Amino acid sequence: MTDRSDLLFRHLRDFAPLNDKDINDSRLLWKARKINKGDFFNMQSMVCNDLGLVVKGIFRIYYRHPNNEGDKNVFFFSENQFVVSFRSFVSRNPCWYYIEAMEDSEIYFISHKDLNMLYESHSNWATFGRLLAESFFTIAQTRTEEFIFFSHEQRYLRLLEQHPDIINRIPAYHISSYLGITNPSLSRIRKRIESKNG
Repeated sequence: MTDRSDLLFRHLRDFAPLNDKDINDSRLLWKARKINKGDFFNMQSMVCNDLGLVVKGIFRIYYRHPNNEGDKNVFFFSENQFVVSFRSFVSRNPCWYYIEAMEDSEIYFISHKDLNMLYESHSNWATFGRLLAESFFTIAQTRTEEFIFFSHEQRYLRLLEQHPDIINRIPAYHISSYLGITNPSLSRIRKRIESKNG
């Protein structure tokens, strides 16, 4: 894996008010990891011990129904986004989801233990923790509100805003699962949008 640590620390500075000392004191705590397509960042029923930042690739968080009714995609995370099962990471309880790489991917990650050590010893890292919690709360609430207030087409367009090239990177049935629609419905939505923009 090529050294992308500059990308990591640039993103961390953009995300929270971290100074040179904050960054330098954390350098050895962030580890590089390559995750091949189809491999997992975290498994269902296991505690999520790491917070990752995606520097290359795309991940899906999905739930596998115990009665074999298939997978349900809940979130996607791609470049410059944090990937984690946040409830499990914070509560130290088992995760309800799988987090799977959908492409050959590269991340930097920090353990729950090391991140909490930074929270306790650096006020700016404590601010990072608050911003991280606010960010994941916003993601979760927005996802719920999209299903209440927005049409399938609006949800699809919002997905493209968050992950502009996702349609070219993963199979369409994963997007259908995320939107809660069938593949034919997704095809119709895409044709409608293309005809509007045509």
